[in-house]
Amino acid sequence: MDNKKKATRTEATAEFTFEEVPSQGRLHGSLARRLAIDILNGTYRPGDILPFQIDSSEALNISRTPYREALKILAAKGLIESKPKRGTLVCERARWNLLDPEVMGWMFETTPSNEFMDGLFELRLINEPAAAELAAERRSEEEVARLKHALDVMGRETLATEAGRLADLEFHKVLLLATRNEVLISLNSSIAAAIAWTTRLKSTDPADARNSWPDHARVFEAVANKNARDARWAMESLVRFAREDTTRSQMRRMS
Repeated sequence: MDNKKKATRTEATAEFTFEEVPSQGRLHGSLARRLAIDILNGTYRPGDILPFQIDSSEALNISRTPYREALKILAAKGLIESKPKRGTLVCERARWNLLDPEVMGWMFETTPSNEFMDGLFELRLINEPAAAELAAERRSEEEVARLKHALDVMGRETLATEAGRLADLEFHKVLLLATRNEVLISLNSSIAAAIAWTTRLKSTDPADARNSWPDHARVFEAVANKNARDARWAMESLVRFAREDTTRSQMRRMS
């Protein structure tokens, strides 16, 4: 493999092999997270006016500049907007960029609603079975090898470990890359974040740790054999089982 191909592969892998979305760092990033969680958990509701910069800055014992930078971050993600003579308002939920990996991470620091979880899995059901079908038709031998390696790591490490969860993300990422469809590939970070956070949610309790390796193995076999119809069916089954596992985990936490 030449240096250019190696660099491309390394960049693609680095982009998505994460356990959780990195924060903005620095003070304004931490403040953005704090305000975002207050919005996402309903402390501030759509239409509410956030505290004035001077009031919040003094209450949090910080300068005005990090507060302003934090508001810029949230505005870019559709959570808030500034209105002349009114201040900074929380936007309607329909405007929130819920597919932003960082917003999704903040959401999982609250208690995600059933509607939000249903939406995540509906997104996966709409995209991933079709992606698996295309991957079966278009995958390269190198991608089959990468899928097999990820599958082997998942089987050895399990999703109860960080290594196993990273291998799971790699598996789903390679499937999307194998579609050769740049629009589907552009959803990689959002789908990866959805997988990462829901998997983490249901793998914290051993009672929820149903072994999903056979589900992934069926997808792999279909893709490796270029059986597009079976790949679609296997991926749809995998996502539906994952939703059942997550629902069971949510119910156990509520009981």
